[in-house]
Amino acid sequence: MKDKKHERIKEIIKKELSCSAHNLDHVMRVYSLCLLLAEHEENVDLNVLIPAALLHDIARVKESNDNTGETDHAILGSKIAEEILRDLKYEEEKIEKIKHCIATHRFRSGNEPKTIEAKILFDADKLDVIGAIGIARSFMIAGQFKQRLSTNQSSKKCITKNTTENGRLKDVSKHSPFIEYEVKFKKIPEKLYTKKAKEIGVNRLSFMNEFFNRLSMEIEVNEIGLVSKE
Repeated sequence: MKDKKHERIKEIIKKELSCSAHNLDHVMRVYSLCLLLAEHEENVDLNVLIPAALLHDIARVKESNDNTGETDHAILGSKIAEEILRDLKYEEEKIEKIKHCIATHRFRSGNEPKTIEAKILFDADKLDVIGAIGIARSFMIAGQFKQRLSTNQSSKKCITKNTTENGRLKDVSKHSPFIEYEVKFKKIPEKLYTKKAKEIGVNRLSFMNEFFNRLSMEIEVNEIGLVSKE
């Protein structure tokens, strides 16, 4: 992180991102994962990948604060990034490539990453929501939005009623880590683009499967015990 432009971007996102699970820590983990994945790919432009990784969640707080469900942080983030990058005197060609990476990094989006840099960013961002870190982050979000710790919710019914056309959750409080696990986490390894990310993803998901299966069992045992006492 010696580039002065990268340091300036880091300062900007540190001020902008305040929500617990999408803060600077998350951004820097994605940044590190991007560099790791880039080592296993050819012809990766780090002058595109690094600023894209740093800026990919620049609009995340704005999405979280939008109760209408209309804001897509990937699309809005690409527009905000354009202004930042232009102020930092990035070349127009680089700006467009960075914008593409940011606009296509979202899991619930119909925008597909086309470049190797965009695919790496997509993969790195998804890897940070599975495994032990993914478990920790999902429960940080659950606490932030006062979600229930329950296994008796219908994930399909909840997602159908609680999402907008762009896949944005209308009411995050009605979501839960279990629903996110069923509708998103389980599918991540098969959605990844790079070989190295797939290897990491399978390993991380294995741990996550074990955790949620165990948690589900303990909750059910506790609920059965409460019913029998009644």
